Amino acid sequence: MKNKDDFFNDKIKKIFSEKKQIIDIGGGLRIKTDRGNRFDQSRAWILPLLTRVDYKILDPVAKFNPDIVGDIHNLPLADNSVDVVICLAVLEHVVNPFLAVKEMRRVLKPGGYCFVYVPFLFYYHASLGYYQDYWRFTKDGVDLLFKDFTKLETESVRGAIGTWLKLSPLGRSIVIMKLAAIGDKMTGKIKSNQVSGYNIFATK
Repeated sequence: MKNKDDFFNDKIKKIFSEKKQIIDIGGGLRIKTDRGNRFDQSRAWILPLLTRVDYKILDPVAKFNPDIVGDIHNLPLADNSVDVVICLAVLEHVVNPFLAVKEMRRVLKPGGYCFVYVPFLFYYHASLGYYQDYWRFTKDGVDLLFKDFTKLETESVRGAIGTWLKLSPLGRSIVIMKLAAIGDKMTGKIKSNQVSGYNIFATK
């Protein structure tokens, strides 16, 4: 079974090699220093791929300098107009995740991709003045949210051991989390339903 980084990396490479128009809701890729509220150096490998696509960040908050200011519940995009929607660690913060997924599907072209991350067993992480933290998603919940897509692939983020440790103070240690990942694979806990969250790759 692939780990969370393999699945993520494979799908990002697929998206940027096969599609042209990409909307990143919330800027979750964290690859722009001048847009969004964070930059993740570990994802700098994605930057060269931007030269071949039309990549835009959508966010409801203008102060983070998104390309498009808009609400995920009512996306300011036409039906069947976008090749890809990326939505990482956003759905737990929106009032109506079912409506949000419906909107993402609406704006996707037939055959378009939707790449999403949602948490399950994960700590509370609201941001004062920006967003609340409303929801957590089981595997069954993911299947229900994306039931109208023609194809759905999901991959667990961490197994039961890694999830338990991530929620503890020990979760700050890179070494311990690497050992936890090995333990999850050796014990089969990577296949548990008690996971930190899910990476989701859905095709319209």
